[in-house]
Amino acid sequence: MKSKADQQVMVFMTCDKKKEAAAIAKQLLRTRRAACVSIYPRGDSLYWWKGAMERSREYLLIAKTRASVLPGLISEVKAIHSYEVPEIIALPIVGGNRDYLQWLDGEVRGR
Repeated sequence: MKSKADQQVMVFMTCDKKKEAAAIAKQLLRTRRAACVSIYPRGDSLYWWKGAMERSREYLLIAKTRASVLPGLISEVKAIHSYEVPEIIALPIVGGNRDYLQWLDGEVRGR
């Protein structure tokens, strides 16, 4: 069984510009904070912001990584993200293709 720090996670992030989504993905790959980052087409996001209901068209990024690098990943994303409060949410990976999960572990570096 993996320790909590070695737990594989999927990190969900959103942004409103395709260029920004690509920049975030490339930065996380360059620094080996993620093994893979998928960028999905714009979808509608409805949310409360500063007392008003808002609607945005946003790209969804999903990074596959490990919990041990999450603090650094969050810092990197916040440093380059245009949002005042970017969405960065990690969920544990509880299972999957063993070969893929081993590949993921081999590609993510550091803590």
